[in-house]
Amino acid sequence: MVSDKMKAVLVHYNHALSLYKSRKFAEAKEEFKKGLAIHPEDGPSKLYIERCDDYIADPPPEDWDGVYNMKTK
Repeated sequence: MVSDKMKAVLVHYNHALSLYKSRKFAEAKEEFKKGLAIHPEDGPSKLYIERCDDYIADPPPEDWDGVYNMKTK
C-alpha cells in the first residue's frame, strides 16, 4: 500500500515529468523540488533536477525524443 506521503510525492513527480517531457525544464525542476520537500530522499526527483539543470544550461535539440544522453561515465 502506498502511503499518503508517497501519493503526494507522486502527484508532484508525475506533473514534473510531464513538464520535463514538454521541455519546460525550469518549471519541471520546481515541481520535482516540491516532491523532495515532502520526501527528501526521493532519488528519481533528485536525478531529474540534475537533468533539468543540464537542459536549462544546454537545451536539447528541437527533435529531442526525451532520452537523456549522459555526458560522462
